[in-house]
Amino acid sequence: MYICTVKFLIIQTAFIGDVALATCLVEKLHQHFPNAQIDFLVRKGNESLFTNHPFLNEILIWNKNENKQRNLFKLLQKIRQTKYHKVINVQRFAATGLLTAFSGAKETIGFDKNPFSFFFSKKIKHRVNDGANMLHETQRDLLLIKDFTDDKFIMPRLYPSIEDYKSVKVFQQKKYIVIAPASVWFTKQYPKSKWISFINKIDVAYNVFLIGAPSDNNLCNEIIEESINKNVSNLSGKLSFLQSAALMKNAVINYVNDSAPMHFASAVNAPVAAVYCSTIPAFGFGPLSDKKFIIETEQPLSCRPCGLHGYKACPLGHFNCAHWIEDEQLLAKLEFR
Repeated sequence: MYICTVKFLIIQTAFIGDVALATCLVEKLHQHFPNAQIDFLVRKGNESLFTNHPFLNEILIWNKNENKQRNLFKLLQKIRQTKYHKVINVQRFAATGLLTAFSGAKETIGFDKNPFSFFFSKKIKHRVNDGANMLHETQRDLLLIKDFTDDKFIMPRLYPSIEDYKSVKVFQQKKYIVIAPASVWFTKQYPKSKWISFINKIDVAYNVFLIGAPSDNNLCNEIIEESINKNVSNLSGKLSFLQSAALMKNAVINYVNDSAPMHFASAVNAPVAAVYCSTIPAFGFGPLSDKKFIIETEQPLSCRPCGLHGYKACPLGHFNCAHWIEDEQLLAKLEFR
């Protein structure tokens, strides 16, 4: 007797941190449909997050940097040929809405704010946190599949391999902390001078590893060069996404901005201290690890938060939401262990 395998496609072509959070959908779908085919569509550059993922069948990749439109329509053709039962679109942008609406899937699901949502067979209200309605981004994502799974929360999860853990073992000869000092947005990034001041006060009993993308290498080198702490190493650009997650997993604690490394920590349940400058956890992108801390200025600022995603510069020029955070606030989380 022929048994038809249920086929799901999850679409999330935003930044890597958003992709890490959307893995909660993979976990939930596998929990309810253990024999289903689950595919995931990401932008080129993010696919390595899913290397050897135990629950994913295929990673579809959209190259947005070269022949963007042509590659989009090639993807659409491939999606239509696969004949998915359900396409689940986490994003609210037109390109992914087009892929969803014209996927040929039996059911197309996405948020109502997507420009193509009127073509979807099911659209879910995108609920922005407003004080009375507080949802984490993962909870918003899970609303998309609630009606055919359940309403229970499930953590996002990444799967570093045995080889990933082995590759970072060389850095684990003594107690260590991990710092991810960079962010795409200036107003989300704790300033270099503040990182240096904090690092200079870390006990010599700890090694300190700076992680990030290759583009963060100069920042990390400058932090090391201007610091008096001799136990700091620059690993930016030297580790894959999953290797970084493996290193974070066994750190005493990980210091991060409101950015992708925070979500990596959540997805491997690593201890994390998240430094918030212009943004706030109430937006729905806070850490989810069992051991988590929020670090932010303890002095009220009428201008904070100044935006959902951050800016290239402080709109008022002072950046007090970062400069008013004290070294002792960061050090206290290390001592809290």
